[in-house]
This record gives sequence, C-alpha cells and structure tokens, in this order.
Amino acid sequence: MELQIGRVIKSHGIRGEVVVDATTDEPDVRFAIDEVLRGKQAGKEHSLTVETVRPHKGRLLIKFREVPDRTMAETLRGTVFWAEPLESADDDEGFYDHELIGLRVIRDGGDIGEVTGVMHTPGRQILEVDVDGREVLVPFVYDIVPEVDTGEGFLIVTPPEGLFEE
Repeated sequence: MELQIGRVIKSHGIRGEVVVDATTDEPDVRFAIDEVLRGKQAGKEHSLTVETVRPHKGRLLIKFREVPDRTMAETLRGTVFWAEPLESADDDEGFYDHELIGLRVIRDGGDIGEVTGVMHTPGRQILEVDVDGREVLVPFVYDIVPEVDTGEGFLIVTPPEGLFEE
C-alpha cells in the first residue's frame, strides 16, 4: 500500500525550485537529497531526484535534478508524491491515513458513523466523518479522540457540545 507523502503547490523562483506541502511525518527521510520521488499528476507519472531541499514558511522548497528552470517547475504543479510505508513507522506515535479511513466512530457506546477521509492542515489533522450522510469535521486531538483501535476497527470520540449537531 502506498501513502501520499507530499504535493507540489507551485514553482518558486527562476532556478526550478518547487514548493512542496509535505504530508508525511518523516519529511527529512522522504525528501532527503538524492531520494528519487515517484509523483503522479493528471495521469502522468514522474520520477524526480531531490537535488536540494530547504524549509520555507512551513513547507519545503525542493530542486529536482531533472528540472532545470521555472518553466519546467511550473509543469509539476499539482503533482502528488507517493511512497511505501517506512519500516520504522510501527511506533504508536501516529496513524497513516489509510489506517483511519473506514474506522467506525463510537460516541457514548453507540456507533454514530465512519471516518471517510483525513485532512492535513497546518495545525493538526481533521477527520472527515460520515454521520447519516452528513459530513462532520472532527479535530484529531486526544481531548476529542481519546482512543483509536485500528485492530478492532473503531475510534471513540468525546466531542464538545454541538460538534455532531446540525
């Protein structure tokens, strides 16, 4: 199973750098110099080798060996990078999106819905939960989601008042 690890937002400067929104908890490993990234964009696939990488306003500026200038960098806009899970990712520090999507959502002992997606925002992850055909956005923080059991296929929510009400 492959995981999304980042997405090209736009080109930057005139030397072929691109702004990448990293959606991995291991950006230093995934976007290291000489790493070959596999990207997909509107039916096209790219293999790109990281030449330089540096942080910039909460994102990464990356120069690829195969991209000599801004014109070519601009053609990468929207490219999504994919990779296999890292072996060291077995710790209990977090979850991959594919582990959360499909989990039953339990509130006060009752099944109220299902996780249908995960949004990555600068501050935190947000779970997209389908509750009777209505999408509810649930901040993925311990105070609201105190228990996740991927083995049994559920998570427990203790939401603040009004979060699940229409």
